[in-house]
Amino acid sequence: MPIVTEGDLLAGNLGAAGGKGLFTRALEYRLAEGAVDLAVHSLKDLPVALPEGLELVAFPPREDPRDALLTRLASGLDDLPDGATVLTGSQRRVAQILARQPRLRIEAVRGNVDSRIRRWQRGRAAALVIASAGLARLGLLHDPALGAKPIPPDVMVPAPGQGILALEVRAGSEAAELCRALNDPPTAQAAAAERDIVRAFGGDCTLPLAAWARWENQTFVVTGLLATPDGRRVARAEHSGSDPREVARACVEAMRAAGADAILEVLRSPSSERHS
Repeated sequence: MPIVTEGDLLAGNLGAAGGKGLFTRALEYRLAEGAVDLAVHSLKDLPVALPEGLELVAFPPREDPRDALLTRLASGLDDLPDGATVLTGSQRRVAQILARQPRLRIEAVRGNVDSRIRRWQRGRAAALVIASAGLARLGLLHDPALGAKPIPPDVMVPAPGQGILALEVRAGSEAAELCRALNDPPTAQAAAAERDIVRAFGGDCTLPLAAWARWENQTFVVTGLLATPDGRRVARAEHSGSDPREVARACVEAMRAAGADAILEVLRSPSSERHS
């Protein structure tokens, strides 16, 4: 029987309704009670704190972590006309779009990949920003009718865990041992580093927080970003080294030196600049 999560049913502000856990609680409840043996999550939807007795045992090879721009009017974000409307459901994307191009307008959109694409195709918005991984898994990333243009990570830093699948099981179960064979070490290292950054700032899907970890020429590199949703204040940092977890910690400290804690205070203030 298909399991429908709260996040699939709600049409309003996910942050006000409970954040990331909306997409995982129903699956984890069935897993914990023994109704299922394995839950496969999009890692970016999974809170860093797991229910007792459950564990993440494998991260298959990562799909494209970049965001993608769907538009018929331009070759990239910087080429969209003044006042053009961009659809996105992500505070992280909103913050980075407005930080780079404050002349653009943002309109919220929710739903699965197909419904977001239909909204863009049938509406008046100039563009839609969506995860490349979602398009790739549906065979749409290279569909000429959509003309998806991956956004370089130096233009828009991806969400923590974007493009990564996480396999969650009951700790010590037979499924745990079987699933370990599917683990891809570089992806697992990136997942741990990016979730370290989320943990450091208490992040969830309502926070304009980005993190991207990867190996480049035998060096582990982590890029992190925290911003206000209007894009006016941005703390961005990048660090590299040989130990993934140490690199993540150094990136967090560099973000703090760039003003991340002050931005976090603004985001958590009752009179926050943050948009709902």
